[in-house]
Amino acid sequence: MSRTALARRYRPRHFAEVATQEHVSQTLRAAVQRNRVAHAYLFCGPRGVGKTTLARVLAMALNCPNRTEEGEPCGVCDSCERIWAGRTSLDVVEIDAASNRGVDDARELRERAMYAPSEEDRFKVYIIDEAHMLTREAWNALLKILEEPPPRVIFVFATTEPQKIQQAAPPILSRCQRFDFHRIATVDLVARLRTVLAAEGIEVGDEVLLPIAQKADGGMRDGLSLMDQVLSFTEGAPTADDVRRILGLVGTEVFLELFGIIADRRPAEVFRFVGRLLEQGYDLAEFYRGLADFLRVLLIVRLDGGEAEGVPHHLVPTVAELANRFAPGDLLRMLAQVAELDADGRFRKSGEQRILIELLLLRFAYLESTVSLEDVLAALGRGGGDPPGNFAGGRPSAPEPRAGRPSQPTAPPAPAPAVERADARPPAVVPPSAPVAEVRAEPSPIASAPAAAPPQAAAPAPAMEPRRVEVPAIAPRPQAAAPAAPPAPAPRMDPPSRSFDNPSRFMDGPPRFDDEPPPPPPDDLEDDGSDYGPPSLPSAAPSRASGPAPSARASAPAYEDAPGRTPAPAYAEAPSRAPAPQMQSEAPVAADLPQGGALDLRRVREAWAAVLESGEGIPPGGRALLRSVRPEVGGPATITADVLPVVLDRFGGSGAQRAFEDALGRRLGQRVTVQFRASAAAAAAATGGQRITAESARRDRLSRLMEGEPVLAAAVQALDLELLD
Repeated sequence: MSRTALARRYRPRHFAEVATQEHVSQTLRAAVQRNRVAHAYLFCGPRGVGKTTLARVLAMALNCPNRTEEGEPCGVCDSCERIWAGRTSLDVVEIDAASNRGVDDARELRERAMYAPSEEDRFKVYIIDEAHMLTREAWNALLKILEEPPPRVIFVFATTEPQKIQQAAPPILSRCQRFDFHRIATVDLVARLRTVLAAEGIEVGDEVLLPIAQKADGGMRDGLSLMDQVLSFTEGAPTADDVRRILGLVGTEVFLELFGIIADRRPAEVFRFVGRLLEQGYDLAEFYRGLADFLRVLLIVRLDGGEAEGVPHHLVPTVAELANRFAPGDLLRMLAQVAELDADGRFRKSGEQRILIELLLLRFAYLESTVSLEDVLAALGRGGGDPPGNFAGGRPSAPEPRAGRPSQPTAPPAPAPAVERADARPPAVVPPSAPVAEVRAEPSPIASAPAAAPPQAAAPAPAMEPRRVEVPAIAPRPQAAAPAAPPAPAPRMDPPSRSFDNPSRFMDGPPRFDDEPPPPPPDDLEDDGSDYGPPSLPSAAPSRASGPAPSARASAPAYEDAPGRTPAPAYAEAPSRAPAPQMQSEAPVAADLPQGGALDLRRVREAWAAVLESGEGIPPGGRALLRSVRPEVGGPATITADVLPVVLDRFGGSGAQRAFEDALGRRLGQRVTVQFRASAAAAAAATGGQRITAESARRDRLSRLMEGEPVLAAAVQALDLELLD
């Protein structure tokens, strides 16, 4: 018993029945209607989209005796039946170029084309399928007849790879009218499959037709062949489970389960999930293709907020809910990783596809959440808190209170002690009978500045007035017979921030008395021309006899609270509170340094590198200019350096050079003088005799970072190995 396949039985017989290719069918029908048919056509497109079908319909329309006025063939006459079924016809010849590709076959075709059609009103049509398989010599044999064809002879070339024709015979393209066929949309495929099943007397739902249409990948012939396979397996109307079992498709429910595991951050479940896939007989290559399609659907739903395409109707709300659990950036990175897995055919050629799939899904489960740079900057601008979102999980977390800073202070905190000077001696233990000395405290220069009020703070308190307090006298340090233990290193001062709202964060030592010099300005603040920052202080301390002069002191801005410290309130007059301590610097000011003597070259270069690292006393942009300079000892308390001419311009002012010399002197323990000398050799040494480019600057910067950070160097090497692999 002979049976015709669905793809052949329901092949279109008219131009209007060809799905999705209206730009080709309407053009050919109009050409037949207006008698403007060309002598050669080139049909290009993927398989199963209607190239050979339209070539046959064109031949039927040209030779049909009952052709309509619109150019459509009748489809039922003897000529149309023969051409449509592919049976022998004197005037329509189909040639398979894959098996008739030589120059002898082309010459025979050329000789046959010289004969006239069987009747005067008919056309001879030659349909050459898989035309890209013809050799270069065969194309050369057809060049002349394609350029000057006999009357009423038409050539139709059909190919899936037009680029090969472009490479083998470029002149052929200029002798033909080219039509590019499109892939058929899934919706059109479902509609056509429903029409075919209705003609067969079978009623099924979209949950059956949709997987078949997706598997067909835009080919009508593939979809009808798959439907024919499903109908052969089942009795009566097939179900969705039948389709998945026969075609080996992965259902949407499987991907919903997978992305639920990923959203819940359960990487251990990945191995069990892949194991269940293999136990149920799923093909990992098919799962990989379905994973890419499902990720694309999630990204579309997340970005557009519309209804998921290609998903069964009863699962559309579940897919939309799942898509909202991921950030668009996370879905985009997942889709990019899926595309990279088989970009070079590595997945298809691998013998360990399970390992590759498990590795890919584990990367999804451990994927960090995407946080935009704007959110990070906004969070830092609000006070350094965590940016919105969760870096570890992609789900927003509850805000946590900052440690050490209560939301509303309940009692005024005690002032913090000042930072102890590096050369200060620790106070001796005073017995209870020690006399009590009276000390007159001066107002702090920091407290005299109008500090910025913190959030939820009351009105600013007035500046502290001088008053007398009683503090225990400091006993002289006893001379110990045994060698004393080395003094503890001075605490390092945190870099000041721009808000300067709490000076007490740097006050960790005892209060400063009147006869001590005022602290120098912070060394790590560069003079960037702004109107805030620590002011310049006098180099010598005022004597006790001169008395306090609050009006002559320059006010300094307050410093921001450090995390974990109790903020110090504004310095107001309070009868039960101790005076505000003064801030001390960890390095002596220039006036306290001894006169210069002989210098050690090693210590000079170490101090030079330390100043460059901290940026102390260096004008903006000066550190990059001084990194390649090698200082030398030019004499007692004199340092010489051969520099670029631009350094002389940058340090030309006496104030800039003096600040740099003070910074070096504080690290060397004596006053020094720096002599900058312009030298062409320095310019050659700085550039290495080569032109500086953006690439060389990036390499130099990366090498310096890697030298200082071994962890970064290891990470860069690991990334290079991964990219190389």
